[in-house]
Amino acid sequence: MSEAFLPFSRPFISREAIDEVVSCLESGWITTGPRVAQFTEDLKQYLGAPYVMTLSSATAGLHLALLTMKLEPGDEVITTPLTFAATLNTIVLAGARPVLVDIDPHTLNMDVSRIEEKITSKTRALLPVHFAGLPVDLDEIYRIANQYQLRVIEDAAHAIGTEYKGKKIGSFGDTQVFSFHPNKNMTTGEGGCVATRDAALAKQIGLLRFHGIDRESWNRFSKSGSQDYDIVLPGLKYNMMDIQAALGLHQLKELEGFIERRTELVNRYQEVLRDWPQWILPSEPSFSHRHAWHLYTPLLQEEVAGMDRNEFMERMKNKNIGTGLHYRAVHLYPYYRDQFGFQRGDFPQAEAVGDRIVSLPLFPSMTDAEQDRVIDMMYSIFPH
Repeated sequence: MSEAFLPFSRPFISREAIDEVVSCLESGWITTGPRVAQFTEDLKQYLGAPYVMTLSSATAGLHLALLTMKLEPGDEVITTPLTFAATLNTIVLAGARPVLVDIDPHTLNMDVSRIEEKITSKTRALLPVHFAGLPVDLDEIYRIANQYQLRVIEDAAHAIGTEYKGKKIGSFGDTQVFSFHPNKNMTTGEGGCVATRDAALAKQIGLLRFHGIDRESWNRFSKSGSQDYDIVLPGLKYNMMDIQAALGLHQLKELEGFIERRTELVNRYQEVLRDWPQWILPSEPSFSHRHAWHLYTPLLQEEVAGMDRNEFMERMKNKNIGTGLHYRAVHLYPYYRDQFGFQRGDFPQAEAVGDRIVSLPLFPSMTDAEQDRVIDMMYSIFPH
């Protein structure tokens, strides 16, 4: 009998986290309440951020951070084409136009040397993505932002635990948005948060995330609270639930261990695959940093491999090994082609990567034996 299917990602949920969720359910308080409040405080401590707003997703965080800017038609936000669609979708939904800068083919992050050529009188913000958990060159990002008086909203969906020059992403700069999706370095099922040093932005997000109501449900439905409230602006419903925070409380405690194990697995991949001609392996910049290794994303050399990325992924699947595709260049999706006139050739580095990138299995509970199985299957596809 063949071995069970090995997914490219699998969350590790401890017994303590499961017990916390059960206690939450039994408490009768399952939506935004005391566990969200505690998780928020824990995130502030971990990130070193004065303001943290927990939310239903990182997409919600990007959307709200952009909405606080009160963008007008024609306003522009600069970002990367190598990202999940949520990065561009939220720019559009907030009323602005996405302007793209091609990537550095070595780091897969935005090529910061090309940002200034895309700045116009309509540019309002820079929205860099820390791809796969590798920090973008933030010194240059913030130099440009300060020079042109632009906001910086960092898409840190991949980067909880990432460090830039000895400082955690979230502990400095303007605003960062983190994801707690199940395939991320820590999870709350679905969920995310915004970290910032801007008190006014934090207050606005606090209102926008729950109908524009001027007090949290925890302050309305508890014994000491008041049922009365005011609506001070038209808000959305992007709040995190206590059920989610129950997971997050324990996931955050285990995050450093998760990153350590991810790094061990990546080092094993790098060592084994470094001489394979079929692959270009992930590389890192010269500046001091800690990579959180949300993803491990080598590039398939199609000419050497004798197959394209999609065929490789299909062959791995037939051998009961899951892989991921993170990401196709987002400007090539029909909506962005049709709405903004993007086309193949506009961002050649992102396109070349998007055509060849594949995510190999990587998760903290993955055993050495499971990783060896992945590598063995790759050997059977590309005999050495």
